[in-house]
This record gives sequence, C-alpha cells and structure tokens, in this order.
Amino acid sequence: MSIRLYLLLILSSPVGRLFAQREPDRIYQENIRSVKFNMFGDQLSYPVIGLNSNDLLQLDFDDMQGGVKYYYYRYELCNADWTPAQLSYMDYVRGFSQVRITTYRQSSLALTRYTHYQATLPDRNAVPTRSGNYILRVFLNGDTSQVAFTRRLLVVEKGLSVAAQILQPSSQLYFRTHHRLQVQVGTQAIDIRYPQQQIRLTILQNDRWDSRLDNIPPTFVRPDRLIFDNESQMLFPAGREWRWANLRSFRLLGDRVAKQSNTDNSYNLFMKEEQPRNQQVYSYFRDVNGHWINETTENINPLWEADYAQVHFAFIPPGGRPYPGKELYIFGEISEYGRNKEARMVFNPDNGIYEANLYLKQGYYDYAYALRGPDTQGSFSTGITEGDFWEAEDTYMVLVYFRELGGRYDQLMGVTRVNSMTNRPGF
Repeated sequence: MSIRLYLLLILSSPVGRLFAQREPDRIYQENIRSVKFNMFGDQLSYPVIGLNSNDLLQLDFDDMQGGVKYYYYRYELCNADWTPAQLSYMDYVRGFSQVRITTYRQSSLALTRYTHYQATLPDRNAVPTRSGNYILRVFLNGDTSQVAFTRRLLVVEKGLSVAAQILQPSSQLYFRTHHRLQVQVGTQAIDIRYPQQQIRLTILQNDRWDSRLDNIPPTFVRPDRLIFDNESQMLFPAGREWRWANLRSFRLLGDRVAKQSNTDNSYNLFMKEEQPRNQQVYSYFRDVNGHWINETTENINPLWEADYAQVHFAFIPPGGRPYPGKELYIFGEISEYGRNKEARMVFNPDNGIYEANLYLKQGYYDYAYALRGPDTQGSFSTGITEGDFWEAEDTYMVLVYFRELGGRYDQLMGVTRVNSMTNRPGF
C-alpha cells in the first residue's frame, strides 16, 4: 500500500504529470474529440513522411467547449522504443520551438456546438531535419504542461531497402490462426559493423503500436542484406474482419443500428445487440482495419458540419455471464484502441449483457470487442470475442531503424507496407 501511495504522489506532482504526458497517441483533455492525423487528404493513411520531401500531413480535431483557444504544436524526437532522443530541439527541427494552429471554424448545421481545428504539417515554421520517431504534442496557450493530446509521426530517410511477405505458419499450433512475416533488408548503402546492435526491426499490424513486434534480431546476416525469418518471433494473431458502424447519417439509420431516441438538442443511437464471433465460419468482406472515416451523407463538409451522438453498444457473452478475470472493451480507433475510458464495457447482471456508450462524430467506424485482464497495463486480445483466422485481411508496416556507432538516436532508414492478401490465390 505504501508503494502505491508513493507512486500516486509521484504522478500527481508536476514532474510526474510531465512524465505521464510523454505517452504518445493519447488524449489528455476530455473536451478534445475526433482527432485525425494522417497523410494529407487520406484519412486511412498513417503519418509517415520522407525526410526533406514534399510530403504533407493533415491534423484535425474538435474542441467540444467551443470558442476560440490558442493551440500550439511541437515536435519531439524519440528513439525506436519511444524514449526521448539525446539531442536538443534545434538539432532535429529547423524553425520555431512551437507553432500556433491558426485554422479553425465553428460548427454549423449541427446540433452539437464545437470548434474544429486543422493544421497542415510540416509548414515552413517548423520542419524536422532528422529521420526517426516523433511525437507531435499539441498544447494550450504556449504552455507545454497543458497538453491536449499527442500523436505519433514517422520521418523516414532512404538508406535501407526493405521487402516483406506474409506466409502461412508451418507450425500446426498456428497454421489456421496466425500470419507469419518474412523480412529482408538490403544493406548495400550503409556500412553496418554490428547488425545485431545497430539494426532494430519493428512490425505493426493495422497501424497498432500496442501489439507490435519489436527489437527482432536478424536470423541470417549476409554481406549485402539481413534476413529476418524466425517463425517463433514473427507471428501475429490474424484476427478477422472488423465489425462496422455506419453512422454517416443520424436520420437514415445504418444497417447495424437498431433504433434511435433523439431530443431537440441531442442524438441517441442504439446498436444491435452483438455476440462473440469466434465460433462463426469465416467470411471475407472489405473493412478499414480498425480505423474510422469522418464523413456524412447529407452535409458538404463533415469536418465542421457533422454532428455528434451518444452511441449505445450491447454485447451478449456466452451464457449471459461475464468473462471471469477479464474486462471487455470496445476496441479500435473508435476508442483510441481502448484508451478512452468510455470504451470499457460494464456488465449488467439483470439482463446478462455488457453495455457501454461512446460519444461519436458522424462517420464510418470499424471496431471489435477485446478482452484484457484487470491490470490496465495488460495487452488486448480479440481471440475469444472475434476469433483468429489465417484467411483474414491485415496490413503490416515494417520499420527498420539504424543507430551509428556512438550515435545518440535511432534513425528510421526503411519503411514498407504489405497486405496479407498480396499474391494470395483467389484474391
């Protein structure tokens, strides 16, 4: 108990709060909603730009308190494991240490009042000058301790060629449920003396960092390339296609919305009751791999004309009994991958159903139901609620980092994306 009290005092102090705010991809202020950070014009893309390129990113978010506030952003360079790089700010950014977001607009044609903010990055006021992992930190009034939210950003420079493919595992234990990856890294352009120490491989499934495979050593080292082919270390549960919620319109209900209960100033939508899918036969349909798209069917610009609704979810567990020793979450970008406190579902013993409400903007959402232990640091798993099937479609992103001998940070020298359907017969 004394240790817990000590940690609580540490985290409640200014130093502790600053340490907690170093976590990437997190919203710290409850009035911030619908954060999207992606390549310019493509809501389903991941924010990866080339070093010294003309690539542009788009940042969008809503402040539900309305009015006009002074939001600023700042870049922070990190190592491959997202610890701060041992460089000063001016060593990796050309320009100002913070930049104000000056593009905003009040909501219109919507019952909900909010202010939409938008920024195109990088602009001439602040440009990353080194490759690697970055945290984009958005804060209020030029005060970096008033963090509104953070997002990950990758800057890559051409140095290593990367090729990847998806294979079916040979192990009978994983043959029908997992994807196996094989990666080759061409090293002709860089002098690598100690590949086990200088090269770091990270693999993401559907842009998720919580389930990443990290720091994988090369299986074979050859003069011109590194081969990563250790099946036991390069396996991902395949999952299955995500559930969906078509919330583009609050008048013409989507196929998975059971009913609505609206008032003069709010919308309430009730999703159909759902059950586990792990015993259902696999069937393929096109999804957006856990992401969401801000769009409407009735308004011109969904960024500031889309409305918000309380969306009610209900999940029936087997036998109408709660999962022992587990907590159930609505999972996906819809809930910040479980980090939104509203994502945890509450079991109602009166009707044997898990229930939760999410406050969502109009759009199209992918989601799943995920379990994890009562320890909030545990990992999420969808195997029991959704199932794992080798046939499932997933997109993988492979990141290759390089650290020079005596270097003070990890350079991102290669990125590639591969889809599990590539070169598969029948698709």
